[in-house]
Amino acid sequence: MKTIIVGIGGVGGYFGGKLARTYAAAPGHAVSFVARGAHLEKIRAEGLSVQTVDGNFIAVPTAATDRPETLGRADLILLCVKGYDLENAVSSLAGNIGDDTILIPLLNGVDNGARIRSRIRAGTVLEGCVYISSYIERPGVIHQVGGSCRILFGPVSGPIDPYRHVERFIQEASIAVRLSESIRRDVWSKFLFVAPYACVTSLTGQPFGAVVENEEWRRTVEGMMREIRTLATALGVDLPESLVAKSVEMARQLPYSSRSSMQLDFERGRRTELETFAGYVVRAAKERGLSVPLYEKLYAELAARAAAAAT
Repeated sequence: MKTIIVGIGGVGGYFGGKLARTYAAAPGHAVSFVARGAHLEKIRAEGLSVQTVDGNFIAVPTAATDRPETLGRADLILLCVKGYDLENAVSSLAGNIGDDTILIPLLNGVDNGARIRSRIRAGTVLEGCVYISSYIERPGVIHQVGGSCRILFGPVSGPIDPYRHVERFIQEASIAVRLSESIRRDVWSKFLFVAPYACVTSLTGQPFGAVVENEEWRRTVEGMMREIRTLATALGVDLPESLVAKSVEMARQLPYSSRSSMQLDFERGRRTELETFAGYVVRAAKERGLSVPLYEKLYAELAARAAAAAT
């Protein structure tokens, strides 16, 4: 299997690192990284250091480059970039995608598959999501601090058996993975949990624990979750009402001081995934004549904050 991992951040670095370590000397396999800047240079010079709750290791990919066209055709491409980089990343992969190439997005958001399909003329695009807490600690070093470290993926429709070989390939790298018959529901279920908390923690500047404890903030989160559920239903994805309470309880189980990735990006003056977590919901709801007042309010306030920070 010739595999390309695009984006060696917290997600791509952890899962790509495990794949590279497993298949480093395996005949017929190649695991290559697409990265950039100082991070890429460190990987080339010293390999990728992956620090996990279960132990640390160094992963040496078959190749590491910022020019994916040099890697040739791939059998499997895992897209692990930020949402705002997805179109550019996919456009750079034209020479890597053939009729038999399988692409799996492992990033936040619920419309990634459609966005990828709009940019390619060959290959098969599946849907996917991950559960992990990890980040780039410094160039060349990935630090995993929590999460179940699992991948869910599958086709939006049709049989799943044609992709069993991908599931086995990932499992061999000691990665928890499940080929799902209901991947749209899986992706939306994660989005219902992640997106409202990303918005509310970013707006308030408070960690998960404080948001869960504060009645007003918690009710805002719950209301936003119900708005997502309404949108999902309109798009043909059935999410049970019980998922709202379950998602709040999941947040309650996190360490009190946990902060969302978007919150950290706002605090550090970085580009954020606001369009992924909020802009998409507002636009998709408007297109379908749905009311999402909580999302509209938070999106407007956070967009104004992002614009002010950019000036």
